[in-house]
Amino acid sequence: MLTQELDQLIAILRSLTDLPENEAIKAANLFQTYHLKHGEFFVRAGDVPESIGFVISGILRLYYVNCEGTEYIKSFCAENSFVAAYSALLLEQPSRLFIQSLEDTKLLVADYSAYRSLCENSVCWQTLNCRIAEILFIKKEKRESALLLDDAKTRYLGFQAEYPDLETRLKQHQIASYLGITPVTLSRIRSQLKSH
Repeated sequence: MLTQELDQLIAILRSLTDLPENEAIKAANLFQTYHLKHGEFFVRAGDVPESIGFVISGILRLYYVNCEGTEYIKSFCAENSFVAAYSALLLEQPSRLFIQSLEDTKLLVADYSAYRSLCENSVCWQTLNCRIAEILFIKKEKRESALLLDDAKTRYLGFQAEYPDLETRLKQHQIASYLGITPVTLSRIRSQLKSH
């Protein structure tokens, strides 16, 4: 019997490719419900991650901390997003990335080695894995080009387009960190946009 959380995951998977019922049932054996309280970590820098997650409810931030202790937010993952420290998982190395909940968060979590085994033994799951990788690659490329080519205002408008429901759920300094600007600059941009 599938839970409401698994139904949510399967609906997203079916939006990516045809997923017959016998393949969908495999998700029930693979994913388990996992809860994070506000501020708890899914992955800490230095850990070798072993899991991938799917966000049922809540928000996670993926961020780095440099040697001076400055945080740099790479991205946010909210409802219906897949989340993991992918490079560390694939390379079986310690993560340089922190993944932390910004509010109480419910995930479906799978052991990565079991997920990988399923993908290696099922054409359907191979296709799903490829689609998910394509989505993540496109997101990464858009993020990189925005940081390299766009001014702060354009990056902010891009943030609003990519994360339309998150602005009211995030703190100003978190959005500013993601955009690569100061909170003061973000306030100025918001004021300019309101006055136009």
